[in-house]
Amino acid sequence: MERELVSPDADGDERAVEAALRPRMLGEFIGQTRVREQLSLVLESARRRGKAPDHVLMSGAPGLGKTTLAMIIAAELAAPLRLTSGPALERAGDLAAILSTLAEGEVLFIDEIHRMARPAEEMLYLAMEDFRVDIVVGKGPGATAIPLEIAPFTLVGATTRAGLLPAPLRDRFGFVAHMDFYDAAELELVLFRSARLLGVALPEDAAREIARRSRGTPRIANRLLRRVRDFAEVRADGVLTADIAAAALNLYEVDGEGLDRLDRAVLGALLGKFGGGPVGLSTLAVAVGEEPETVEVVAEPFLVRQGLLARTPRGRVATAAAWIHLGLTPPPDAFGAAASAPPAGP
Repeated sequence: MERELVSPDADGDERAVEAALRPRMLGEFIGQTRVREQLSLVLESARRRGKAPDHVLMSGAPGLGKTTLAMIIAAELAAPLRLTSGPALERAGDLAAILSTLAEGEVLFIDEIHRMARPAEEMLYLAMEDFRVDIVVGKGPGATAIPLEIAPFTLVGATTRAGLLPAPLRDRFGFVAHMDFYDAAELELVLFRSARLLGVALPEDAAREIARRSRGTPRIANRLLRRVRDFAEVRADGVLTADIAAAALNLYEVDGEGLDRLDRAVLGALLGKFGGGPVGLSTLAVAVGEEPETVEVVAEPFLVRQGLLARTPRGRVATAAAWIHLGLTPPPDAFGAAASAPPAGP
């Protein structure tokens, strides 16, 4: 439950809830100021020319609004939207079936585009540049490529691993945007908007409490808001305050910095069993009873971003801030101890 609560990924049930909270137009979208301004110029220029805009690539962590922006692009262009994902495109024929049925000006959204199969990816190159695909008929020496013209369209790709995109594919996008994590003030605005849609009376101090535990991610902020709402309805007669929000999130083991049970288990093992490190990933994973991939992919990115853990050539190391976060006194040789120490007197 704790990991699901602060996971940036969404399952099928949550996506239905998210759909009701998504902004519909660019002016309603909160945060990502630079991306919004750049994207508005791209879309307005395309509208004035009466042509499909350049293909758009959005990268960033899960839960920051990439899918929402794809839907907004289609809405701003008053164009149909076709959604698919990279893992679903296993063969070139899968992609050809979609491309051949696109209407002129339609927006095609491919989530996790870096996970496309290589044959589909190579077919996409020609489709993006020349709005044409080559259908291969037959096998062996007698195979024939039949060119098939497709309607001009706009591809919107989303990826959480931009470094895995091949350069030829990345270079074919006319506009590339990187989605940053949100600051607390932006998350508060997200929470106020979601609270209005959910019919929740959300005081400023309660919004601030939820925002600071949301790991810079709107999806997590909205999820925590719903859990706090449930807690207030059951245990506080529907009255939501900062204290109620804190009590609810403490119950779900999300602490004041957004760390959950797994995050604290990793730091606790690193400090309590290995003296702060360095320690190898596999050893650390065994100590917390998780798979190495879970520790590396799920827990580590947030801990590193918060400055609580460092990856070094010798292994994982807890920083001085990690000792302090768990209420311990960091040793003099703790990683980053000099930076976190108070300045010496005159």
